[in-house]
Amino acid sequence: MQVRDASADDAAGIAAIYNDAVRRTTAILNDAEVDAANRAAWIAARQEIGYPVLVACEGGRVLGYASFGHWRAFDGYRATVEHSVYVDADARGRGIAQTLLQALTQRARDLGKHVMVAAITAENEVSIRLHARMGFAETGRMREVGQKFGRWLDLVFMELRLDDRPAP
Repeated sequence: MQVRDASADDAAGIAAIYNDAVRRTTAILNDAEVDAANRAAWIAARQEIGYPVLVACEGGRVLGYASFGHWRAFDGYRATVEHSVYVDADARGRGIAQTLLQALTQRARDLGKHVMVAAITAENEVSIRLHARMGFAETGRMREVGQKFGRWLDLVFMELRLDDRPAP
């Protein structure tokens, strides 16, 4: 397995993983699926502002992807990013999410980010455990702020401090 920066050639594979999560999970609280053109534009937009989109590939097949973006739009939050990690349903359980998250965390450190935030639906215990193993701490739980599949969903916030700077 190889982890590398995504290109437009990876957009269809990323879209397939994204759409599966839209259809079958509460990891993405969107109802609409996307196409490869949408994901290619998303990759380009992230990379244009200096943020990574990483893919885990094997034999040319995208097994998973990860990225981060601004946590909030205000200047005072510029050292904080929120990330996402998704793995193809057939490739789960192989450590791909952990490998992607490790690489993504290092990219955030390399960019001088101070905190990485995860927002995870509370029923996604696998993701919560992964983040805890990676050093993320739960910092909040918001009740019934999301909805999908006819249910209210709680959202868990976790954070990882990326450095020990005493001031920005």
